[in-house]
Amino acid sequence: MKSTTTVKENYEFRRMYAKGKSGVSSCLVVYYRKNRLGHNRLGVTVSTKLGHAVVRNRVRRRIREIFRLSQGKMKQGYDCIVVARTRAAHADYWELKRAFEKTCKKLDLWETQA
Repeated sequence: MKSTTTVKENYEFRRMYAKGKSGVSSCLVVYYRKNRLGHNRLGVTVSTKLGHAVVRNRVRRRIREIFRLSQGKMKQGYDCIVVARTRAAHADYWELKRAFEKTCKKLDLWETQA
């Protein structure tokens, strides 16, 4: 099982918010920008408004797992920042997965099947 490469630095998050493109769903906001690495990287932001640490960490883990499993279907060479909205705290895994996939398809990050 390969781990996901992550975006961790504050300046990278700020750059994505300022210059990246974004898409919105009911549970998530996805910011993305092309990188020169040839593989995707993920950054996750979860506000304290969502709840206590247990709730925030559960949402974070679900988003990371959804991103990891979606790598084969996504276009490569992008940095993605996923911001969890307040609805994500009460959403189950499948609802978050549908929201992420729908947003990625809307942003043209999803590989089209020939």
